[in-house]
Amino acid sequence: MLEKIDQLDKQLAVWFNGLHTQFWDTVMVFISGKYEWIPFYAVIMALIIYRFRKNSLLIIPVIVLLITLADQSSVHLFKFMFERLRPCHSPDIGQLLHLPDGCGGQFGFVSSHASNTFALAAFISLLFRNRNGTIIMYVWAGIISLSRVYLGKHYFTDIFFGAMLGILIGWLCYKLLLFLIQKIYGDSGLRVK
Repeated sequence: MLEKIDQLDKQLAVWFNGLHTQFWDTVMVFISGKYEWIPFYAVIMALIIYRFRKNSLLIIPVIVLLITLADQSSVHLFKFMFERLRPCHSPDIGQLLHLPDGCGGQFGFVSSHASNTFALAAFISLLFRNRNGTIIMYVWAGIISLSRVYLGKHYFTDIFFGAMLGILIGWLCYKLLLFLIQKIYGDSGLRVK
């Protein structure tokens, strides 16, 4: 069963990567970048400070913790434990892939991009409780994650399990935030302005 899933995962990775064009290569490299999203993060931080004022002094450090947990657990608990080669390093399909942004590290299960972005999406969605904001955050996380498959750096299962890990961490960090607010401020919930 696992072999069939692995073979399907490889076939899907080759197919999706094979959709490349020069235009989409440029777009996906941009989407996958770290620094390109700084304005987006700045807007999120500004909205948090504007909406939650005093509580933002706790929210922002919890977000830093959330990203650290998502990133480091995806690397140290998964990548080095499972040692699943990235598609671009795979002896089976590596030579079939188009790599507009290089290959990256040796191991890819689970995707750090997926765990980081979905952790933030889950946390922000719980924090703001806004339907449109939730859709924006999850679509953003999904697009970044899919860019990693397009670029030949991950399989779809790397993305799926990275997303699940991220959502779990986002939820746990939100619960931690509520606990801290209750302990420090004596509030039972988040205060808005």
